[in-house]
Amino acid sequence: MSLRSGDPEEIGGYPVEARLGSGGMGTVFLGRTASGRPVAIKLIHQQFADDDEFRTRFRQEVAAARRVSGAFTAAVVDADPEATHPWMATAYIEGPTLAQRIAQGGPIGGADLRSLAIGLAEALRDIHRADVVHRDLKPSNVVLSPEGPRVIDFGISRAADQQTLTMTGRVIGTPPFMSPEQLQNPRGVGPSSDVFSFATLLVYASTGQGPFDADSPYMTAYQVVHEAPALGDVPPALRVVVEPCLAKDPAARPSVDELLVLLRDLPAELAVVTGGSRTRDTETQVGRDTGATPAPAARAVSPAARGAVQSTSPSATGPAARSARRRWRPVLAAVAAVAVIGAGLAFLSRASDDDTDKDPDGKGRTVAASRQALPDGFRPWRQNVPAGRAKIPDEVRCVTHGDSAYCGGGGMVATRVRVADGKRLWEVDGPGVPVQDTYIAGLAGTGGAGAGSSTGTGTGAGAASGAGAGTGTGDAGPGADKGSHPAAAGNSAKSSAPVVVAYRFAAQGGGGQDEVVALDSARGKELWSAPFSAQSSAVAGPGAPDAVMVGSAVLTTDAAGTAVQAHDARSGRTLWTYPFPAGSQCAPLAAGARAYLMCVPKSQIATGGPQRATVRVVDLDSGEPGRSFSLEGPVVALGAQHGQLVLVRQRVGRLDVVEYEAVLRLDAAHGKVTTSRLGTPYGGTPRLIDGTVYFTQQSGRVSAVAAATGRLKWARHTGVEGTSGPTAGPGALYFASSGGRVAALSPRDGRRQWTSDPQVDGVGSAGTSPRVAFAGRVALVSGSGNLLYAFDTEKPPKSE
Repeated sequence: MSLRSGDPEEIGGYPVEARLGSGGMGTVFLGRTASGRPVAIKLIHQQFADDDEFRTRFRQEVAAARRVSGAFTAAVVDADPEATHPWMATAYIEGPTLAQRIAQGGPIGGADLRSLAIGLAEALRDIHRADVVHRDLKPSNVVLSPEGPRVIDFGISRAADQQTLTMTGRVIGTPPFMSPEQLQNPRGVGPSSDVFSFATLLVYASTGQGPFDADSPYMTAYQVVHEAPALGDVPPALRVVVEPCLAKDPAARPSVDELLVLLRDLPAELAVVTGGSRTRDTETQVGRDTGATPAPAARAVSPAARGAVQSTSPSATGPAARSARRRWRPVLAAVAAVAVIGAGLAFLSRASDDDTDKDPDGKGRTVAASRQALPDGFRPWRQNVPAGRAKIPDEVRCVTHGDSAYCGGGGMVATRVRVADGKRLWEVDGPGVPVQDTYIAGLAGTGGAGAGSSTGTGTGAGAASGAGAGTGTGDAGPGADKGSHPAAAGNSAKSSAPVVVAYRFAAQGGGGQDEVVALDSARGKELWSAPFSAQSSAVAGPGAPDAVMVGSAVLTTDAAGTAVQAHDARSGRTLWTYPFPAGSQCAPLAAGARAYLMCVPKSQIATGGPQRATVRVVDLDSGEPGRSFSLEGPVVALGAQHGQLVLVRQRVGRLDVVEYEAVLRLDAAHGKVTTSRLGTPYGGTPRLIDGTVYFTQQSGRVSAVAAATGRLKWARHTGVEGTSGPTAGPGALYFASSGGRVAALSPRDGRRQWTSDPQVDGVGSAGTSPRVAFAGRVALVSGSGNLLYAFDTEKPPKSE
């Protein structure tokens, strides 16, 4: 909704764009960080600013929200509870509230109801593990984000080690969703109170009505304390779960861990109650507490998207709103917050041209499963990579070559780490704060599209926004040109050692330019640098790299953002320049041994996201583009298979969630595009490995789809929430979370082979690039706080 007369133009240095809603205690505004990332800013009403009791409560809210910022909540970006006008900024979560969803679409059933139930239970588990009790679970405090429900508003929560604060003379909460003890003894409320409220939410979601609804809030409160719940319309399988949660005695209710066991056995075919979409007057008021309709500026996917109350990064919703590079605010990076919704991509690291359907040894393993050696003297190791001059860690990503890993990100331009023992052989600091989802571009001159490893295990371990740094030999498959031109050769004695290609981001406020930097891999000596324009993600989707490598050529967008340039990786010499077509914005792509240009109309980027893209193969000798292919979009490129460029097409699905509905294969050699529609749309982060597209969701669920046919091969849960997309390694697909937790799944059927325990308190989301790289059978895993550790995949750190 529009700003009103008297609304602030900025809060805490964040420009304010729109009003998201207003409640009894404050108003929520849509703001922007300096890098353009949207945030929801809660500004306390002035009449409460001088109330010491209220200020204490607000301090507790900020502390509780910081404590539980993670995959199932809205991460705290910034706050000042001591300001004259107290405020708190959190990540802006895209999606309607549960209240809005029921009001607009009626009760939820089937797989959506099951996912909601499990997602809410997982959120409660994380909240309670942080020793926080929410105490105000209600439909308007649950946002249905693209990757599952998010719990917001910790305004009356408390930490287990704090005394409960109640506003003098008032019972705080929302009666239809409060527990009996909240109404009778607020100071005795514990985690089981949230379990009670959780059950009322599921009854409401499945029937459109609460289990204790009455004609007035007073009668509702009476029924909560004294009467049995009305559960006749609840699907029987769900009723078995929620009924014990609604026990009047807190000690008789199941724990959240027990709930998760019950919920995972729920069938997907949960019924929907016909005609049960009535909304109550009390819930109408609840919907006003947070606001119901976003301003047009908050619609990051398309003009059709609606119903948002908060949103995380616009990266969740398609390429439209990602034209600006997203730089962490220092305070945000320091607490490792911001959950990026999993439409981010592991982009265009070199994808193998083999298909896992071939199953070479008949044991459900890829070719990566062959026995590989350990480096001499290897022992598992762990360290935190330095965070550059700004001293603000985030996460790093690594690519491997020979006995070394080359890592970047987290404030560091790049560092070389010896795989055997973790010793850093050289490091190049970065001057600025970390940049979200941008790490190291990769290695040039190793053959193929930025190939970064000699293991031959599939796609890349990490790169700029997850791309350009593939593992493997650089074989682009049948029909590809292999080293037939000088730019792609990279085989002379002079350039036999790879060149490390990384990013150096200017310090905020320093007036410098962001640069692509080429480093000698032996000593880290800078060979050359060139300014670039960070705009690829607006054109080619989340995770699209700003520098891509094909052989010994490095392709970037020039500093003005008007042309693509090719540089010789070792000398930095400009090989050619290709100006953007009039009215277009373009980005370089690399897949296999081929380079491409993807261009979209600037007008579409400005008005809701590119709906049509033009893709051309580029002649690396001259920069001349070949035949043009027009693709209905938005589309996101994933890599190469059998010499063809593989892409996925997005759509906006139910609840304004971004999904992928088709796999496209562009065959430039034969001048055709083949489209395989998916049997069902998939959300999450897509990644191409060995002819299979893996869609990995924030919840940890992964679906494997054959790129050639769109057929679902299998779907499993990794057991790791907030996991990045997979990397193919020895005998398995490897997934990892920001906490350094790893899961290994069989590529044949997705069965879980093992999972490890977390290494740190990571609160990041799935992100756009894998967190695991391989050197032989050694796995290198990255996580929050610039964590980097290594283990032998034949002796994994399994969970106890």
